[in-house]
Amino acid sequence: MANEGHSGGRPSEHQDHVNISEQQFLETYDAGDYERPSVTVDMLVFTIRSEAQSNYRKLAEPALQLLMIRRGGHPDLGKWALPGGFVSMQESLEDAARRELVTETGLDNIYLEQLYTWGDVHRDPRTRVISCSYMALVDSSELELEAGDDASEAGWFRVDQRLVEEKRHLHEHGRTTERRVQLMLSNGTEELSAVIEVKEAVEGSVRSSSMTVTEVEGIAFDHAKMIHYALERLRSKVEYTDIAFNLMPETFTLTALQKVYEIISGKKLLAAAFRRKIAGWVIETGEFTGHAGHRPSRLYRLNPDRLTT
Repeated sequence: MANEGHSGGRPSEHQDHVNISEQQFLETYDAGDYERPSVTVDMLVFTIRSEAQSNYRKLAEPALQLLMIRRGGHPDLGKWALPGGFVSMQESLEDAARRELVTETGLDNIYLEQLYTWGDVHRDPRTRVISCSYMALVDSSELELEAGDDASEAGWFRVDQRLVEEKRHLHEHGRTTERRVQLMLSNGTEELSAVIEVKEAVEGSVRSSSMTVTEVEGIAFDHAKMIHYALERLRSKVEYTDIAFNLMPETFTLTALQKVYEIISGKKLLAAAFRRKIAGWVIETGEFTGHAGHRPSRLYRLNPDRLTT
């Protein structure tokens, strides 16, 4: 059976191939012998932005925000989705991801990380679609949004996630953990949400996990799963890499950098401990902020010798 999988599924092919060259084989190969799924890329574009406040006396609070597009066509007409598109036959997955990123944000040459490949059979009602998700982190001051062809509008949503319930079960050969997580997105006028059940199992040396969306409001396709997964990855990597620096301008204050770490991790940090932690990752520029009415603060930049992402 193993040989059949590599030779195309017909038992007699192995013998036939012994007598022909690879070039001859390729000249007669018919890709139509097999069904071919469509392939897409979906982009999780995160930034730190200050939200507009209804009360002009209040200072805008910076928050982790995610780029979403309102679908202008079927399926899921009118719902909000991650920007993305189909991969052409002549481009790689990363080329497709960067093309979509330029189309939706006007940005190129920024941090981009492949996250996960999503292949549930019925994840798209149109046909069999496999999607590869990518995470991009951008400095909001450089953004220029453009809605794609299948989108009626593009916008930023504040994204929050909280643990609703967690259960752990120990058994003879391992353990099972079940978590219910609530995902919430808001752009000031619309509220999107989802409840995701995550199950992780350890059986001896074997680990497995699954995600199920049990409730969803306003989010298209299975994109709630993608958002949850990206948030978990981002919060994990901020603890041991320089990934957060991709959300910063070229020069920054340590106070602004600490705020970004706090926003991503969801935890308040002690200034002294934070500065010890990132001491080797930053270098002074010799420059200072010039805001009127405030004491000037030192400006720093990422130490290129400590690049890890």
